[in-house]
Amino acid sequence: MLETKDLTIRFGGHVAVDHVSCRFEPGTLTSIVGPNGAGKTTYFNLISGQLPASEGRVLLGGQDITSLPAAQRTHRGLGRAFQLTQLFPNLTVHENVRLAIQAREAGRGRGGLDFFRVWLDHTDWIAEATQVLAQVRLADKAQQPAASLPHGDQRKLEVALLIALDPKVFMFDEPTAGMSVDEVPVVLDLIRGLKARKDVVILLVEHKMDVVRELSDRIVVLHNGQLVADGEPSAVIASPVVQQAYLGMAAEEPA
Repeated sequence: MLETKDLTIRFGGHVAVDHVSCRFEPGTLTSIVGPNGAGKTTYFNLISGQLPASEGRVLLGGQDITSLPAAQRTHRGLGRAFQLTQLFPNLTVHENVRLAIQAREAGRGRGGLDFFRVWLDHTDWIAEATQVLAQVRLADKAQQPAASLPHGDQRKLEVALLIALDPKVFMFDEPTAGMSVDEVPVVLDLIRGLKARKDVVILLVEHKMDVVRELSDRIVVLHNGQLVADGEPSAVIASPVVQQAYLGMAAEEPA
């Protein structure tokens, strides 16, 4: 469903992602790991369209989307949750999710951009937004402004927006970052539920190796922008190149 071919980006003389080729199939969760500065988030940015590639291609469902901007990639089925929350802070929690649903339907040629008129005609979308908030355990905070939520709840709301977009590819960039110990299981349960669908690709950038071990069907390791290991979790984690390039540096990285 998703493939990168020789994907590369240069910043001046520095090659941040260096000819990375990977294919990601539906029904799999792939964790992309590596030490700080390895190119993980930059690789995500190239796939989702936040950065233009210097070389190489991104294909979704066999179609070349390399030249498309981020918004058009979202309409094609790429969903991205960021390391830092991307919300509408002055809208309510429920309104944030409703806008994600409206954007999804507009991208599919259903519904317009008139926020208030559209919602009068689509009470089913309102019901869907309520259901999504219940799924992420934010139903009791539906009418609060997004800006008033604590950090952990903002991360859960961002996952809710991603679920509402209903993409073919879910991309999570450190989804548990900044969360308390009590909040982490909620997000991990949501990701497990998405994984159980078997019809979507899930990509995960994560520093916490216990999360990586528990969720991953496959691990891809980047180091200095290059793909240095790719395979089944236990084999990749045990490989000498990973022990040296990633695990050996884990103590120096933020948790």
